[in-house]
Amino acid sequence: MFEPSQLAVFILASLGLLLLPGPAVLFIIARSMHQGRKAGIVSVLGLEVGSLFQVLAATLGITAILLSSALAFNIVKYLGAAYLIYLGIRKFRERDTAFENDNQMQPASLKRVFGQGIMVNLLNPKTALFFLAFLPQFVNPAHGQAALQTFILGMIFVALGTITDGGYALLAGTFGQWLRRSRQLIKGQRYFAGTMFIGLGITAALSGNGSASN
Repeated sequence: MFEPSQLAVFILASLGLLLLPGPAVLFIIARSMHQGRKAGIVSVLGLEVGSLFQVLAATLGITAILLSSALAFNIVKYLGAAYLIYLGIRKFRERDTAFENDNQMQPASLKRVFGQGIMVNLLNPKTALFFLAFLPQFVNPAHGQAALQTFILGMIFVALGTITDGGYALLAGTFGQWLRRSRQLIKGQRYFAGTMFIGLGITAALSGNGSASN
């Protein structure tokens, strides 16, 4: 169903994107710094449950687009590439305020932390747009059912996210005070994230091969 090289590129690109601090990662870091590693891990579990719903939505959405027309599928692919470039530009222009307001976060029960994690990914429009922007670049209907391909890729992404987000939770829970003071690290990740998003967007645009028409 997937060529080994294609799957390897997807995994590497997914890891690169998952390591970029966004709303979900910042939520994990904030909870871990304020309530420890246990709360951080619980927030990760909540986030991944939210991601599962996004995977299902992406599977249904991409399938519906494919059934509509090959042109619609290619439009989504190019809009997705443009969206990734847009995210990169926004990252470059962001202020370094990632942890300026973290002192306002109030302690919460683990059950509430879990629920908050679900909502962070479930109601975050960027997460849904990301799945629609990223996953179609690796779906080729000529290699089998597009819905199944999308679901498998989504589950791989969630599994990788569990690992990377868990790592953030453990690190933030252990080195929270140092992370709070490390402004250079925050600034560096912003430029790295911007470059990564723009690079992936350009790659996606140049590699558009109209696979939906095959």
